[in-house]
Amino acid sequence: MRGVFITVEGPDGAGKTTLIEGLMEKLQGNLRCPLVFSREPGGEAIAEQIRSIILDTANTAMDKRAEALLYAASRRQHLVGKILPALEAGSFVLCDRFVDSSFAYQGYGRQIGGDEVLELNQFATEGLQADLTLYCDLPAEEGIRRINEYRSQENNRLDRESMAFHHRVVEGYQELLRRYPDRIIAIDAQKSPQEMLQQALEALYQRYPTYFKSKD
Repeated sequence: MRGVFITVEGPDGAGKTTLIEGLMEKLQGNLRCPLVFSREPGGEAIAEQIRSIILDTANTAMDKRAEALLYAASRRQHLVGKILPALEAGSFVLCDRFVDSSFAYQGYGRQIGGDEVLELNQFATEGLQADLTLYCDLPAEEGIRRINEYRSQENNRLDRESMAFHHRVVEGYQELLRRYPDRIIAIDAQKSPQEMLQQALEALYQRYPTYFKSKD
């Protein structure tokens, strides 16, 4: 059975982590193939070292194009070191962020151009895309409110950007939804975590029924 590559995307504070934790709990033991989780930036030893540079709050002087290149470098290493081997082994791969994040955060948030970022990542990934993307859809203001309320001690460099930056990130994601309606499914992140999880599971069951033992 061929491996499946599922990504979870969304602006900061949209509940990606909670959704992924719920998906891992529900999918574990209910798949006819191995389940592999990963994340970006990072997910592999060298890629994790690059992650630490990207998200370090001390690196406020980082050039925006250098940042985009670092994300692409981390992604390439992650891809060859973990994602491709897992897919070749027939695994169900669930990944926290992928190229869409670079499009939204660097292309739109940093205003260096969505298509330019896609071209850079086309080189890094050799054209690999997710089979399905679950997008946690949330207004920028609500996401930042949640971060300030619940994650004030864990903010990374990107969490501390201006509200205008986060609005542009959401705009970038909305553009991706328009471009890839068959690949990207919007999950209403203003719903409860349980409702978000149910919507995501239904999307997976509908798209990949033969991979599941049951819908329980």
